[in-house]
Amino acid sequence: MTPRVVLTGATGFIGAAVLRQLAQQPVRVRVISRRDHPLPPEVEWVPADLAQPESLARVCSQADVLIHAASHIGSDAEQCARVNDHGTAALMREAGRAGVGRIVQLSTTAVYGRGPHRGAAVGDLTPAPGSATSRTRLAAEAHALRHGAVVLRAGLVTGAGDRWVVPALAELVQRLPGYWNGGRAMLSMIAVEDLARLITQAALRIPVTVPGVHHAVHPAPVRLHDLLDALAALALLPAVSGELMWEECTARMTEHPGQVSERQLALLAFDHWYSGTAVWPAHACAPGPGPLARLADAAPWYRAHLAHT
Repeated sequence: MTPRVVLTGATGFIGAAVLRQLAQQPVRVRVISRRDHPLPPEVEWVPADLAQPESLARVCSQADVLIHAASHIGSDAEQCARVNDHGTAALMREAGRAGVGRIVQLSTTAVYGRGPHRGAAVGDLTPAPGSATSRTRLAAEAHALRHGAVVLRAGLVTGAGDRWVVPALAELVQRLPGYWNGGRAMLSMIAVEDLARLITQAALRIPVTVPGVHHAVHPAPVRLHDLLDALAALALLPAVSGELMWEECTARMTEHPGQVSERQLALLAFDHWYSGTAVWPAHACAPGPGPLARLADAAPWYRAHLAHT
């Protein structure tokens, strides 16, 4: 029998990439979203809203797999709690009632907080989320884990559709022209197409992957200096030269305000890398060439997006 996969977040950056991966598999897909969006004709759409738990009744009916890739990202703590915490709890209850056999939950390494973090494996660090988004996504993990989920904590995700990582870097190099802290920070990253492959493999692989938390990052961390240089070589950012120490960075952040906060800058300017070697063989999935190698394919999308922002 062809398995039925329920997917949340299919209209978002990562969820859309997962939907493209699922389209290449012998599965039936049911997308859960608030509004109707253009979808392949073979994909079933069910209207539901994580912020309204009553709308989730029976969304997992007759499903074999649930991929929960939806979340609210923002500063509204109440909305984060409604969607990420309470909405996930309600969704997991529905999955339990429907007897869903496998759950994959997308999370983030941002639950670990400010850092610096250097090569930590799962279990080495106590999460210390520093934002409403991260706190409620950590709460969402707990709901999923109680239902036997595979939780994938993704690092910085790049690729077509990325409205945070590269746009934030583009803003920051204008406000802070130089390599922040010398560009020495090592960062855990993953290209969206590789993350989507990993999520799909975790959802469909036989035998079942051991439930629990995994770091969904490329095995090799990326040096900030190399990331900025790669983006400059693709003409996505101005070329950077010189070093700015942290005190200079924070002073310039105050002198030149913008959308990216000092807390977000710290996630880029200090080491935030996590052991990502175990997750790939565990899911019989190759990690791919790495996020820097994938940037060229995404460059046209980034150029168009940055031109409008």
